[in-house]
Amino acid sequence: MNTMEFCAGVARINITPETSIWMSGYSYRDRPSEAAVHPLWAKALAIEDRNKTRIVIVTTDLIGLPREITDLVSTRVQQEYGIERSRIMFNSTHTHSGPIVWPNLMTMFNLRRRDERVVVEYSRRLGEDLFSVIGAALADLAPAQLSHGFGKAHFAVNRRERTPEGVRIGINPIGPVDSQVPILRILSEAGRLRAVVFGYACHNTASTGRSYQLSGDYAGFAQIELEKRHPGATAMFIMLCGGDQNPNPRGSIELAWSHGKTLAAEVNRVLGTVLSPVSSPIQTAFENIQLNFAPHKRQTFENELEDADPARVRRANAMLRAYDEFRPVHQIRYPIQALRFGSDFTILALGGEVVVAYSLRVKKEYPGNLVVAAYSNDVMSYIPSRRVLQEGGYEAVDSMIFYGLPGPYADNVEDRVLDGLDAVMRRVGMCRKAPGNEAGSVDGTDRGLPPVSDQEPCQPL
Repeated sequence: MNTMEFCAGVARINITPETSIWMSGYSYRDRPSEAAVHPLWAKALAIEDRNKTRIVIVTTDLIGLPREITDLVSTRVQQEYGIERSRIMFNSTHTHSGPIVWPNLMTMFNLRRRDERVVVEYSRRLGEDLFSVIGAALADLAPAQLSHGFGKAHFAVNRRERTPEGVRIGINPIGPVDSQVPILRILSEAGRLRAVVFGYACHNTASTGRSYQLSGDYAGFAQIELEKRHPGATAMFIMLCGGDQNPNPRGSIELAWSHGKTLAAEVNRVLGTVLSPVSSPIQTAFENIQLNFAPHKRQTFENELEDADPARVRRANAMLRAYDEFRPVHQIRYPIQALRFGSDFTILALGGEVVVAYSLRVKKEYPGNLVVAAYSNDVMSYIPSRRVLQEGGYEAVDSMIFYGLPGPYADNVEDRVLDGLDAVMRRVGMCRKAPGNEAGSVDGTDRGLPPVSDQEPCQPL
């Protein structure tokens, strides 16, 4: 008789493009991919608790999954398997050495029709592959033991370098970083390692845009190294709040390999220690909130049509089309999700390229063993803190050009995100443990705002 609290199933599917394809992440690339260093994968972990509640965690070696794909796949999974949206989590490694995933970062490139057809067809097949890998993981369910632990890695550095001309992408050795490496281990009933889920808060940009070879960057190499060390096991990487973090040093595939081996060695070290058990039941919550953009006018984009930067012109045309169709872009949908295992372990999954300060604050304010993931369910833009927004620079302003968005977020973006995640956390019984600090920003400065109000009573487990 099985006395274990969980069943788990694991599956993978090869999502390496079958032909040369334009790569995402760097606007200065001028031609499609040349080869693949290793296969790119979509992997799925299905977990069922003692109450027959099922969740699925999907990881992908991609720049990001747009909601146009995740919404469609989630709807099909709910119809086919009865798993509601709050129980399906998608995460991408944000490798800058992977293919374009349409329509993510849609204004970064001006593709020829032939190249665009390749990208669109790849994204269509990707949706089919994600649905298939979820079904395969659910079909693989078997009794399992779940446990968690935490390690550390130190090759990430804050990239928001302050200069007399403003903030630029560089190296900021005194900027905030998150060195934590969370680990979720899944063992079979016999004690064999079936899967390990691990994360880190750092851009997958070690190989940079000079490379035209497809790869998962350091996260891809870390997964390969772990699977070599544990034959038969599946390694799954979850990208955390690394929006303003880069590997250091960086600049080659060899450095990506080196960082990947460093990360894999730390995960392997933690796997050899005594980990803490994870218990039932599983509770989930999912909500889409609205984030506002700073005010803008049609004239702004008419003027931008004269800009020398082709990406700015493409963004201007997209915004003017929206004005012409009487739907100017003033808001965007933002997903927030929580997966909580008993009172032992919680994953908070945020959409977009979230800067590290959010993770540092949330883990300080909420109790328990908390993983704060970004790049989850939709990657629509960077999510700046209030300080980053005020400082400007790539994460706050310039990146919006490539995401095809009208400009920076409104001043209340940090407040909206914090209020939204607090509401989601409350629905899984996670209450703030430091309510006296609610008026401070995620960067530790005074927001000049009243404390976040309690939208509903919080009932801790």
